[in-house]
Amino acid sequence: MAMNKYLKWLSETNTYWWNDDADMDTMDIAIDNGSTGVTTNPLLVKKSLYAHPDYWRPNIAGAKDLTGDAKAEEIIRGITVQIAKKYQPIYEKSGGVQGYVCAQVNPKKQGDTAEMIEIGLRLAAWAPNIAVKVPATAAGIRAIEELQAQGLTTVGTVSFTVSQALAIAAAQQRGLTRCRKAGIKPGKAFSVIMVGRLDDYLRDVVHDMGSSVPEEHIICAGTACIKRAYKIAREAGYETKLMPAGMRGAYHATDLAGSDMSFSLSAGIHVMLGKVEELVEMEDYEIPAEIIESLMSIPEFKRAYEPNGLPVSEFITYGVTQRTLSQFVEAGWTPISEFEIG
Repeated sequence: MAMNKYLKWLSETNTYWWNDDADMDTMDIAIDNGSTGVTTNPLLVKKSLYAHPDYWRPNIAGAKDLTGDAKAEEIIRGITVQIAKKYQPIYEKSGGVQGYVCAQVNPKKQGDTAEMIEIGLRLAAWAPNIAVKVPATAAGIRAIEELQAQGLTTVGTVSFTVSQALAIAAAQQRGLTRCRKAGIKPGKAFSVIMVGRLDDYLRDVVHDMGSSVPEEHIICAGTACIKRAYKIAREAGYETKLMPAGMRGAYHATDLAGSDMSFSLSAGIHVMLGKVEELVEMEDYEIPAEIIESLMSIPEFKRAYEPNGLPVSEFITYGVTQRTLSQFVEAGWTPISEFEIG
């Protein structure tokens, strides 16, 4: 990735952006273009590990005699710590506002609050600028509150709906209140909506329904949800910073540019944004009413868009939640645990 005019400009607005990659080769250029954090997950760690095995082997030697989950976690630790060192100067310069590197709890533990808390505490000890990622299941929401209450920085992830994003933010706010009451220095709080993954899911639903909702409306669904969550969260006074992730096109970023968010941007989106010539802040832009009306004909979009559309008890069973967690396990966590260290 070369110097990118759009990314540089974006970093000068109210928007922060984080590099959605675990490839060390891209880190310095990303930082030069304004990146202030990294949003890794099991898929991205696995991709970097298998693409650059010789580079990472010295950092993951401690996993040589381990197996299963313990091996996967130790490999992720070795990679994450190196990335965290790269971003620690930003963390220190910003006073802990930015400069975070994400570490995600074991996606196989999505329904176990106690286990996710225990794992989260271990991950946070890896480096001062670790942000612990926890899935937005009912168990995950409880874990997020507790980890936040203990002074950790948390990222509520595997989240696709307004209901999930707001439940994350509310849990983080409760945790921050408890943290301060206990006299503990509070961490930061981030709440994800995986905008592109929601669009992908709804596209499949539309095709399955035989619906006539057009593609140009489907690709607005994730953006519509995060814009609604953003407005509600600000009105509620939540300290949480929303994080659009899983973007599929430059439009996901440009329609949100200038908002007080931390974007998660993959290398592919960097390239797309590098071709955008108009530098326009779009915080106040609203998805047109006729598009929202069209999307509301999709029951799964209505569940995603309405603030109370998805009960907490159904977070774990929402179609795209299970699809994503399964992918994190099968295509990320498991291949990491099977990597031959030598």
